[in-house]
Amino acid sequence: MDVNGTVAEGFEPVREAFVRNFEVLGERGAAVAVYRDGRRVVDLWAGTKDVDGTKDVDGTADSAPWERGTAQIVRSATKGVAAAALLLLHQRGLLDLDAPVGEYWPEFKAVGKERVLVRHVLSHRAGLPVLDEPLTPEEALDPLRGAEAVARQALVWEPGTDHGYHALTYGWLLGELVRRVTGRGVGDWIAEEIAGPVGADLWVGLPAAEAGRVGRSGRVEAPGNAGGLRSRPKRSVTEAYDDPASLTRRAFAAITPFPDQNDPAYRAAALPATNGIATAEGLARFYASLVGEVGGGPRLFTPGTLAAARAEESAGPDRVLVINTRFGLGYMLHGSASPFLDAGSFGHPGRGGSLGFADPESGIAFGYVTNGFSKTVTADPRAQALVRGVRAAL
Repeated sequence: MDVNGTVAEGFEPVREAFVRNFEVLGERGAAVAVYRDGRRVVDLWAGTKDVDGTKDVDGTADSAPWERGTAQIVRSATKGVAAAALLLLHQRGLLDLDAPVGEYWPEFKAVGKERVLVRHVLSHRAGLPVLDEPLTPEEALDPLRGAEAVARQALVWEPGTDHGYHALTYGWLLGELVRRVTGRGVGDWIAEEIAGPVGADLWVGLPAAEAGRVGRSGRVEAPGNAGGLRSRPKRSVTEAYDDPASLTRRAFAAITPFPDQNDPAYRAAALPATNGIATAEGLARFYASLVGEVGGGPRLFTPGTLAAARAEESAGPDRVLVINTRFGLGYMLHGSASPFLDAGSFGHPGRGGSLGFADPESGIAFGYVTNGFSKTVTADPRAQALVRGVRAAL
């Protein structure tokens, strides 16, 4: 395997794990980046830009290589970037985490949702993981249609009393709060207030000028057990996904059928739960900027905001993922469902592979992106192998 990039002395175990992912775990094209105390110590990429190689006009394969700056859709790893928008608005005194959502978005108060707090949205405790009337792919590209659908939706459980992963509705809830508070779309706000100031190559709503950098993604079958999930007693994860009436199936079916993630229109839309696009370096740089300065750029989170982001808000059986999960404010926390580096780590995986997180105690910030999506939801074996490599380097 021809691996490009560099690793700092001592971080060779990450490179070894990266190579093994291609040799053993079915990787097609990927990149990993790691910062420590604001300095980049790992920057690796390999494989092809597209999961199946590009296609010439005559139909023959022309496997364009992954290059520095190649980006990929990161699915739910987008949620960690989007969460920073609400937390920064709170940090600036523009948003009260303990205020009702309806205080900023009056239409949201319909059908008994007056008690849903902003804090509940970030911690997956809002009781709104599903849409009784799913959106079509075309409707989902309009952020106003998604917000309107969530505003009409009745609660599944009393807000704040339980938690369950808001796989798709999280994006419309968060995005509309940003729009109501700032008057700007969430993708524009992230570009202007987060990605731009810290110099991170990441987008929620891909600009046309950047489209050529993004590889085509697709499903891959990794050898061995790639589940990465633990079942709750008496009900397996497989059963939950197979049951059309389960909260699991309904949460992930809030857009039906799910859009083609290689569609330029889907990539250009701003869906802050699912369609962020990033380089590995951009994802790692974003997390490094949450906990410290990077290259003279701003530190995004104050110590107080950082403490709030990773303070446990939800823990235990997740009503949607059907496993034990832990959430802070907008971020998954280190645990069995999604292991990061250590107990104080916080971040977010993307279904099928991608991962971004920070560990303030060690000064580590991590980003991994891939064009090959496996069946994993929260703990992909390739990402976990790279995390173990980082741990070995420390």
